[in-house]
Amino acid sequence: MTTLAPAVAADITLHLVYLARLREAFGCAGESLTLPMATTATVADVTAALVARGGAYANELAAGRRVRVAVNHEVVTAAHRVLSGDEVAFFPPVTGG
Repeated sequence: MTTLAPAVAADITLHLVYLARLREAFGCAGESLTLPMATTATVADVTAALVARGGAYANELAAGRRVRVAVNHEVVTAAHRVLSGDEVAFFPPVTGG
């Protein structure tokens, strides 16, 4: 009988991109973010890690602020699962006329 070894949790490294007012507020267009020992992570986890930094991150990504998120160029919800290597872009909603 063959038994499978339990899955080992590994760090998840993401490439973050900040667009429009967020790029200005955070002072950069993007960065790498590593979530330590995550077996699963969601957009909500990524946002929470950024908010925990405080300052502009806490202000711009606070509950009630209008910010959209795309993972690998697809707009997603906070419950969307992220995988190591994913690009996660944060941007304000776009309006126009």
